[in-house]
Amino acid sequence: MNQEFLKACRREQTVFTPVWLMRQAGRYLPEYMKIRRNHSFLEMCRTPELAAEVTLQPVDILGVDAAILFADILLPLDGMGISLEFAKDEGPVIHNPVRSQKDVDNIRIIEAEEATPYVMETIRILRRELVNRVPLIGFSGAPFTLASYIIEGGGSKTYMNCKRMMYEAPAIWHALLSKVSEVILRYLKAQIAAGAQAVQVFDSWVGTLAPDDYREFVLPYSRYVMQGLKNEGVPVIHFANNAATLLEMVKEAGGDVIGLDWRLDLAEAWSRLGYDVAVQGNLEPLALFGPPAVIEKKVKSILAKAAKRPGHIFNLGHGIQKETEVENAKILIDAVHKFSRMSLEELQED
Repeated sequence: MNQEFLKACRREQTVFTPVWLMRQAGRYLPEYMKIRRNHSFLEMCRTPELAAEVTLQPVDILGVDAAILFADILLPLDGMGISLEFAKDEGPVIHNPVRSQKDVDNIRIIEAEEATPYVMETIRILRRELVNRVPLIGFSGAPFTLASYIIEGGGSKTYMNCKRMMYEAPAIWHALLSKVSEVILRYLKAQIAAGAQAVQVFDSWVGTLAPDDYREFVLPYSRYVMQGLKNEGVPVIHFANNAATLLEMVKEAGGDVIGLDWRLDLAEAWSRLGYDVAVQGNLEPLALFGPPAVIEKKVKSILAKAAKRPGHIFNLGHGIQKETEVENAKILIDAVHKFSRMSLEELQED
């Protein structure tokens, strides 16, 4: 089995830098779209055989060093009593957003195996299919990101309702986040019990927060999840998007690997974090729209910034765009595998 990804998570020496891509199982692949034409997104998530097939596609097509479960961060909401719909061309829509203490009181703290059995069955199928191949990553949204959808009723540009709750009704905010973080912890523990060999916690929207607000309203809940996973025996990746101003606090919250978005210089970010933690990232996703020479140059640059230290997992700085050419994704994967075998001196050459 290709163990390079798990070795890097543990900051062990690897033969080459492992690479996988956020959203690697998705809309840029024609094989994915062929299935998607006959099934809704939620139907694919809730049908273990389909979810497993889609998860395996980038492993077969791109040669990535880890598979990540095909699912969605909002899947636990239904069991919590939150009415979720994926509206055509609008993304997720929540029909009963949480805005009051009564709304919070109505949220159920679910047992994940009962509320999302299809996710756990998908993981079990994938572990059988991935034997002697690559590790499987499970995932969840982080407390703030999950709460932001629940409060806003969908995506947002300003997160006005979240911030109003923080400032006007902090007791309601803390009651909600306590429930959400407990759900996330149980959900990830269930994924690990089903066979996930690593988990990633996505804090996709946390970059909207001021540092003081992150420390008061978010960090304790992210830390609760990370601490709760410490004895589960698998690496935890903590990815906070657009979080350059929060980086040290993200590490404080926890995680064996800190994911870096493309707005950060990898060398500088790793120095700020300290070398007692692994890092993941961080190619600008739209760099994959450049010609092969540009992609390869950027790969070499990021690898040079990692400076051959153990503990670097190559990834994009956010999810792969649906318009990306599959051939360019292959060029990226091949470049990482090729150039990461070079010496640091070779990587630093122009």
